[in-house]
Parts: sequence; structure tokens; C-alpha cells
Amino acid sequence: MSRRPSGRLVEVVETLVLTLIIFLVIQTFVAQPYQVKQDSMEHTVEPDQFVLVDKLTPRFAPYARGDIVVFDPPVGAATADRTPFIKRVIGVAGDTIQIGQDGLVYVNGTKLVEPYLFATNGRAQPTTTSGQSVWHVPDGQLFVLGDHREVSTDSRVFGTVPVSSVVGRAWLRYWPLNVFGTLQNPGHPELASPAP
Repeated sequence: MSRRPSGRLVEVVETLVLTLIIFLVIQTFVAQPYQVKQDSMEHTVEPDQFVLVDKLTPRFAPYARGDIVVFDPPVGAATADRTPFIKRVIGVAGDTIQIGQDGLVYVNGTKLVEPYLFATNGRAQPTTTSGQSVWHVPDGQLFVLGDHREVSTDSRVFGTVPVSSVVGRAWLRYWPLNVFGTLQNPGHPELASPAP
């Protein structure tokens, strides 16, 4: 016996509603697509590329130095449409960040090795700052910089950002397909604490 058309319509509507609910749950709690709008992370991620932002694992594993994060821009640094920022975590709670006169970044007195920096003719640009050159990262905050420092509005300008304003970790670059791949965290072994 065939089903009545109204019964099929109810099934279709139920399926669509369930699909929408699953999509909303995933986007709210698990992962969210993000289109890069700024050029401050070149060449790691370029403007108009799409990344997938992991919103789940930061609930269990705190953000670490080297993570690429998407966050709500601080007041005063936001664009008119409040487009989220994408930057790299350089310092976490308790860290002291210093930008030296040599154009290098130091974390707790150790020179940071930054293979991801934007380079011209194979040479990375120096990290510069006007005014403040030392920051202490308070609890619940992150110090973030763009990989293309010369064009990046970041913690050198607006200071540390609250972890509560971070949407999640950018972990997968998925569009266009020719750049598909995971976004690597260098791990910064040079900052590992020496064994006691």
C-alpha cells in the first residue's frame, strides 16, 4: 500500500528539520567554516581562502603557542562588519613577550623560532613595534600576532585578547582545493621547559 502524499511531505519536513538541527549543533559546538578576509596571515592562509575552525577540542585542551585562532576583534580594532580576526598565538597566560631591537620575538627570554613568517626573497620580515615592546600575558588571555607582521593589526596594537573571545582553532584549510591541508603548529620546542 502506497503512502499518502501528506505522509511523505511530513517525512521530508522532519528530515529537513533534523538535518538543520544537526548542522546548527555542529556549527555551534564542533566546527565552523571561516573565510579569511585579512592579509595578516600570508602566506600561511591567504585572503579569500576558507578554513575550518575547531570549536570542540579547545574545551579540553587549552590554546597553545603556535595555534592559529579565530577570534572576535577587540573594541577599537574591529571593522564595521565585526569580521573575526585570524592570528597566531605567541604567548599564553604567564608568558612575557618581548620584541627586541633585532626584530625578533622573545618569549620568557627565549628567542622564538618562526618558520611561518612572511618572507620576501627568502628573508623573513623583522617584527617591529612602535612604543611598547614588552607584554605580560594575564590569566585568561592570549598574545597573538599575524604571520605577515608588516600588515598585521594584532596584540602589538590592541594588547592581549581574552580566551573567551576566541571562536576556535583554525586547523584545516579546505578551499580552494589546491591548498587543501591541515594548518600546522610548529610546537616551539625551543620554549620547552628544561627538565628538573
